[in-house]
Amino acid sequence: MSTDTHGVSALPISSGLKQPYHLVDPSPWPIVGAVAGGLIVLGIVFSAHYGGFGYWVLGLGVLLVLAVMFLWWRDVISESRTPGLHTPIVRLGLRYGMTLFISSEVMFFVAFFWAWFNFALYPEHVAGNASGVWPPAGTLTFDPFHIPFLNTLILLLSGTTITWAHHSLLEGNRRGLIVGLGLTILLGLSFTCFQAYEYSSAPFHFVGGGIYPSVFFLATGFHGFHVIVGTCFLIVCFFRARAGQFTPERHFGFEAAAWYWHFVDVVWLFLFVCIYFLGAGQIAPE
Repeated sequence: MSTDTHGVSALPISSGLKQPYHLVDPSPWPIVGAVAGGLIVLGIVFSAHYGGFGYWVLGLGVLLVLAVMFLWWRDVISESRTPGLHTPIVRLGLRYGMTLFISSEVMFFVAFFWAWFNFALYPEHVAGNASGVWPPAGTLTFDPFHIPFLNTLILLLSGTTITWAHHSLLEGNRRGLIVGLGLTILLGLSFTCFQAYEYSSAPFHFVGGGIYPSVFFLATGFHGFHVIVGTCFLIVCFFRARAGQFTPERHFGFEAAAWYWHFVDVVWLFLFVCIYFLGAGQIAPE
């Protein structure tokens, strides 16, 4: 315990901080990330109206977002390994932040489910749906027990492997942690590949296909995007685990990735039951 010049006791923190909170250093990544997001939006608009030029703007925005993700994550990982910065109060705040982030993502998907059930329960109110049924008459849908069921099994298995990895970390089993993470990443990539194949063979199209394809592709497509983000999250954790940066006491980066992945699993279960199974109509031929 040290004392200041007036004899008043100061906190015994080796990092030199006299309070338990982490005041982050000035960073260029928030503003650069905002510019990158703006370029993506402009690229989408310009692509729709002007073609080639818009694709260049969109590509630049995507590359800039990827660069910001890499550099920002690098800085956050460096901060987490600096003694005295991530105090117990800071780590608690990180947990609250991740919980609120996932809660906001839940409400994001609630909007899609709300739209789906609005059309499914009141099909007579759907513009252009003279048949008054859901899915609209003549709409061919996917067989829920083909690729969708396979993807369900893949994500359920991935939830098991990420839990195995977490348990291995808590037990100090580094090999189990790395193997479990590696299997989860492979399962996530497999899900994305099967989803891409399903989209390529879809009996309907997003543009000009009507209300059913619009809601279907928005709900399942955004979920697929979240799977890709979660897979990137896990890949970062995989290399951090190989570098020995996680310990049974300090591993919130991995824990947050596991929370996010379980969220993705649960959302898919609702999508499978509500959209693929309950929303099945005339099955498209294979």
